[in-house]
Amino acid sequence: MTTRPKKPRPRYCASPTLEWAARPDPTPILLASGLEPAQVEAILTPYGLQRIKDADANLQSMAGDPHQRRQLAGILPSLLEAIGKTADPDLALNQWERWLASGVSRSAVLEYLRGAPRMVGLVCAIFGNSNSLASTLVRDPLLLYWLAQQNVLSAAPTKVGMVRTVRQNLETVDATELKLDALRRFRRREMLRIGVRDLLRLADVVETTASLSDLASVLIDAAYHIVDAGLRSQYGIPMHRNRQGRWVETGFTVIGMGKLGGHELNYSSDVDVLYICESHEGETKPVASRGVKAKDSAQRGLSNEEYFEILARELTKALTEQTHEGYLYRVDLRLRAEGSVGQLTRSLDEYDKYYRTRGQVWERLALLKAWPIAGSQKVGRSFVKQVRPFVLGSPSERSAVEQGLAIVEEVRSVKERIDAKMAERGQEQRNVKLGGGGIREIEFFVQTIQALAGRRLTGILDRGTIGSLARLHHAGILSAKQQGGLTRAYQFLRDVEHKLQMVHDMQTHALPDRQDKLERCAIRMGYTGTSRSAALKQFQSDHAAHRTVVHDIFQSFFDTPKTSKLFKAVLRAINKRDRPIRRLKLARHSG
Repeated sequence: MTTRPKKPRPRYCASPTLEWAARPDPTPILLASGLEPAQVEAILTPYGLQRIKDADANLQSMAGDPHQRRQLAGILPSLLEAIGKTADPDLALNQWERWLASGVSRSAVLEYLRGAPRMVGLVCAIFGNSNSLASTLVRDPLLLYWLAQQNVLSAAPTKVGMVRTVRQNLETVDATELKLDALRRFRRREMLRIGVRDLLRLADVVETTASLSDLASVLIDAAYHIVDAGLRSQYGIPMHRNRQGRWVETGFTVIGMGKLGGHELNYSSDVDVLYICESHEGETKPVASRGVKAKDSAQRGLSNEEYFEILARELTKALTEQTHEGYLYRVDLRLRAEGSVGQLTRSLDEYDKYYRTRGQVWERLALLKAWPIAGSQKVGRSFVKQVRPFVLGSPSERSAVEQGLAIVEEVRSVKERIDAKMAERGQEQRNVKLGGGGIREIEFFVQTIQALAGRRLTGILDRGTIGSLARLHHAGILSAKQQGGLTRAYQFLRDVEHKLQMVHDMQTHALPDRQDKLERCAIRMGYTGTSRSAALKQFQSDHAAHRTVVHDIFQSFFDTPKTSKLFKAVLRAINKRDRPIRRLKLARHSG
């Protein structure tokens, strides 16, 4: 009888936890009188609490009246046990106090939690690991009961489900600002769901990035329709003459770029977008209303160019504006033609001319991830098809070697400038995105190969990084070991990035330089050990190993391309032309 080999145990576990010895009964903190400070410290310290005086004050404030005090004492052992396993137990207890003081019925909540111990652990995981998610629950305490519903955390949210819920939410409101606030509330709730699934290790990196991307696509599309409807009521419908000379409605699309286009968004990403209209020729036509002919309408007509520039400006405002309900997204429009000085909206023809005459290598790489995420899918797909020859390059008299070396050299120069900035900031090793062996090196490596070989090897094209690595292996460019190493590194680094950003909902990519904060990051990642320092040591070891894998492959390709085995593998694959890699079956992006 043969024994199946055991699956290797992951270096980081399925849920954030630390190994602790048995702890003292904490209920005397609430039920006994006259405890000395030393006694309080002896009770609370084993639960990972460091600011003992503040922790005691938090607990006394949480207790409320005598009945509520007894209720809290009933769940206190499990509560403290759970916060002791979080990244920041002191923060967790402070958030508990904020939550119970936020206007929620304290007695009702405590009674509910007494009968739902699973939810005690869930609340602690939120409060001790993410200040931004905790603020969401403090702001809307009743979301606790929503999280407890069977279908909320048991499965990943779907794009179809998001669209359906958004439509239902918008049916009950009329005013534009109220509709936009409804979107902001929905985003806050869904970010909580996605974040909790991530923290509890119910979702992996692939699911988390896909869910975040779907959420952004749904909200940007909804915001576009809200803003566009308001402008149409004011100015009419944008229209142009088609090839047959008939007036037709002019379409508009929002193209997702970067991680949004690649269906790989993170918690605190800017959304990189392009605004594109079908045609700048034409003008708005009045909308007929009940009892009023279109030609008699008081609507003021605009040229299409004016209309779509206003639409782009108002849509950007709707996405970025901060209200009492928060905001939707930070929007980055710098990838548009002519960057920050260019028009917000360009037509299909204008973009075609721009890329044919002025397009640069970095724009080719950026457009590899371009995908329509809002507005007209027809116009969006026309754009993606239109830019394909520019992205993949056209036949040239130069050899594949010459073309490849030119692209490699330009990308390397970009990376050198990034490296200089990281060195200046002291983040060469701490920045998981831009530092050596970071996310950007994986992305540059993948996109460079796609740009120089994608015209002949269409099967290597995939908007997602993980999918692209699989395709490069199938094409014979990457070995199984290289694909596996880069894939594991990418997932690890993206997970670290998520755990950094979910703390305060800030766009950060650099590991902290203080040990206590590094320990908290390790705990959020799910690392275990006999102590926090042991968990950190394990995390740092894995981080260094992944960085080494990435940087070695990156250097082997970009620093010495003429002798690089990887560069030669790309050329061999090109020379074999488009062999059957097109039949490779990979999951399609839903974004």
